[in-house]
Amino acid sequence: MILLKLRKSTYLFLFLLMNFQLISCAQKVQNKKIEQKNTAKEIVEIIPAASRFNLYTDLLKDKNVAIVANQTSVVQILQRAEVAPNIMGSKKITQHLVDYLNSKKNINVQKVFAPEHGFRGKADAAEFVKDGKDAKTDLPIISLYGKNKKPTATQLKNIDVVVFDIQDVGVRFYTYISTLHYVMEACAEAAIPVIILDRPNPNAHYIDGPTLEMEHTSFVGKHPVPVVYGLTIGEYGKMINGEKWLKNGIQCDLTVIPIENYNHDSEYHLAVRPSPNLPNDKSINLYPSLGFFEGTTINAGRGTEFQFQRYGAPFFQKTDFSYTPKPNFGAKYPKHRNQLCYGVDLSHTKKISAINLEWLIDAYQKTPKTEKFFGSTFTIHAGNTKLQQQIQEGLSAKEIRKTWKKDLESFQQIRVNYLIYD
Repeated sequence: MILLKLRKSTYLFLFLLMNFQLISCAQKVQNKKIEQKNTAKEIVEIIPAASRFNLYTDLLKDKNVAIVANQTSVVQILQRAEVAPNIMGSKKITQHLVDYLNSKKNINVQKVFAPEHGFRGKADAAEFVKDGKDAKTDLPIISLYGKNKKPTATQLKNIDVVVFDIQDVGVRFYTYISTLHYVMEACAEAAIPVIILDRPNPNAHYIDGPTLEMEHTSFVGKHPVPVVYGLTIGEYGKMINGEKWLKNGIQCDLTVIPIENYNHDSEYHLAVRPSPNLPNDKSINLYPSLGFFEGTTINAGRGTEFQFQRYGAPFFQKTDFSYTPKPNFGAKYPKHRNQLCYGVDLSHTKKISAINLEWLIDAYQKTPKTEKFFGSTFTIHAGNTKLQQQIQEGLSAKEIRKTWKKDLESFQQIRVNYLIYD
């Protein structure tokens, strides 16, 4: 009897052991599949339109071409290379779009138009940029942030097609979309087609902020869109055209070359800073929130290596965190230059998906003489006079955000008509 019980116990143990092993094996297989799936997702490469040569170079053959470009207008080229003795492979090299197109015998690059910050992206914000000549290609560089912001008829004479390739960050008061507007408008008037080589928008994953009221239009805000509009620059160009925002409602002959493997939630790291004071992903993510400080007496990190990742002023109460803005790349004359500023460090905050008004309100409340907090350009950054009034009246961030809701819903209905990506 005892022997029979032992046998039964042994069989039961073996049965449970076999089942456990089967479950364990199945779990390992499942985990491996998930791991492979996640790895596959990670290795999918987002390819900006500029590097998809087969989609647009034929459109430029035997044409006189003008290119709107800056330091972000780079392409990835596969080049054959020796990877081992007697073995040839390929590697990717980075080249500027202007250099690449100018090297093609059947594409006649005539000139380059450069936006704010210049062709090489070294000029300060709002700094006057002169015309010049590219030392490498000997091509004339026409500044669109100098004598004129819109290409003139003379500057477009004998041009057959204009290629626009500039990295945007998806914020209304970032001026590259205003440059796009004027380029499209000038080309529409001259019956010249425009080709936008689309690039990912690092702030495309949300829509937020006050919508610009048309009586407050300027070069830092030309269209009735919220601060963060959730469109790539190609989609934005389609919206400018479709909504007839160009002068007299004219429309441009527009072609948008799409990005490969991209959607609005895609993570995308910018290899080249889009302007001097947006040095990294963190500053780009916080820029829609801290950009409001440009129209105030508060320093938002200019004159440091943490631009748009901190804010402070010498008149704030003493805190554990302080910094001293000094002239540097992109900020020759930073706000509160050479003065010790106390404030808030945001360089370690998590990625945000909404405009944070708490920081603006906090800075306003910390300013001893609040009547001197807002500067003359705050209204054009906000796009209306309401935001300043709401902060002065003591409304909370939550209360202010509620007043944006109707306009954001209306914009969403317009935006959906121009989406290229899911």
